[in-house]
Parts: sequence; structure tokens; C-alpha cells
Amino acid sequence: MQRLIRAVACCALVVSLAACVVQQPRVVAPPPGPSPHEVAMRRLGEVNTRIDNLGRLIDARVNQGYYPPPQGGALHHRLDVIRQEAHDMSAQRGGGLSGDEQHVLNEELDGAARAIGQ
Repeated sequence: MQRLIRAVACCALVVSLAACVVQQPRVVAPPPGPSPHEVAMRRLGEVNTRIDNLGRLIDARVNQGYYPPPQGGALHHRLDVIRQEAHDMSAQRGGGLSGDEQHVLNEELDGAARAIGQ
């Protein structure tokens, strides 16, 4: 009987030590995503980058003689109008663009890109 008590006590000791050694899995919260303002500002930056790229393409096409400088100037004016629209939309939101606003501007830029010949 005394052996049985010792065996049970030994098992209890081993189990309690094993519970101390085994690490419990930690629940880690996912890192917070970017704030809505950061996303809106990124959208505005994407539109501005696209406008800048199209402007460089216009300059390259004019320099290569694909179309005359007055036509290049008209295309630049079209991009300037789109950039102003983007900044007007951004000012109404306190900075940045919504997804719908970016979609509208990208459609206008698609039309400008077709006019440029991209």
C-alpha cells in the first residue's frame, strides 16, 4: 500500500513538473492594419504617380516626334485637370481618396493613356 501511495505521489509530482515545463500557446493578436487615412493617402499617391508617369510618357513621345509639341501640351493640360480633380476630392475628405474616387480618376487616366497612345 505504501508503494502505491509513493507511486501516486511520484506521478503527481511528475505531472505537475511537466505542466510547468510545457509552454502554453500564446494568442497573438494580428498586427493592426493601416489606418483609413493612410490608405486614403496611399490612393492619392498612386493616382499622382500614374499622372507623373503619363506626363513623362508624353514628353518622351513629343521628343521622339510621335506628335507635335502643341498636342503634347494639350495632353499635359488634360493630366493637370485630372490632378486638380484628385486634389479637390482629397481636400473634401481631409486628405486622401476613397476607393470610388480613385476608380473614377483611374477611368479618366485610362482615357488619357489611350489618347497618349499607351
